[in-house]
Amino acid sequence: MIENFSTDQILFFLLVMTLTAVIAGFFAGFFGIGGGIITVPCLFYIFGAVGVDKSYLMHLAVGTSFAIIVPTAMMSVYTHYKHNAVDFGVLKSYGIFVVFGVIIGSFFAASLHTKSLILFFSIVMYLLALNLIFLREKTKIKLKFSLFQRTFFGLIVGFVSSLMGIGGAIMNVPILKFVGYTINKSIGSAASIGFLIAVFGCLGFLISGIIVKNDIPLSFGFINIPAFLIFIPITIIMAKVGATSVHKIKREIITKLFGFFLILIASRFLYDFINY
Repeated sequence: MIENFSTDQILFFLLVMTLTAVIAGFFAGFFGIGGGIITVPCLFYIFGAVGVDKSYLMHLAVGTSFAIIVPTAMMSVYTHYKHNAVDFGVLKSYGIFVVFGVIIGSFFAASLHTKSLILFFSIVMYLLALNLIFLREKTKIKLKFSLFQRTFFGLIVGFVSSLMGIGGAIMNVPILKFVGYTINKSIGSAASIGFLIAVFGCLGFLISGIIVKNDIPLSFGFINIPAFLIFIPITIIMAKVGATSVHKIKREIITKLFGFFLILIASRFLYDFINY
């Protein structure tokens, strides 16, 4: 475990965590996401390098990611709110179904092996990446967000998000755009839903981690305390920077580049799955 590492190795891992927090925090605010798409893969490899039990490696990365997203999402929502880009009404009409999906997924994840979660993460990452690459920013589609749509999309987004440790906005932004929200309103509102996902996802992995009685050092349930403490101050600051930037610059090119970046992450995870 980490106690067997040299001082230089420990400092290296702290540096990697810090850089990851900077990138994750910025994209959390910029895209209205929780940052988990970047945080989970990095935590997965960091925890693996320090000797965390492989059976719970992905669970710990996902649970810790949710804990980190909670305060990050709060800052992101607040900044978008100041730009009048948050519709809190969507929390009551749609967010409740997302929460149900998160609760179901959080406890289902505890029964899965890390290898299964790795495959699930890589497949969904490919799909999300393709969506970002081919996403068109302008749309004339104006549809009513029906009860069926809210239930169907809400449960799926919540369930998928809970197994991946993400705030769900990378799915919710296209969904909200599809039903008629502007891009900035979609991002801000998706960030508010991401806060709910993070809260219930964090609680779910905390409780499920306690139930399975894992023996992971410096962790509570499936939440790693040192990683949480390192990420929080950095991601909160960078989330504000990202959320402010999105209202000043064009997102099209960066969105597509981010999509290609996700393909690289997904490919690496698929490679790990094959060689697990």
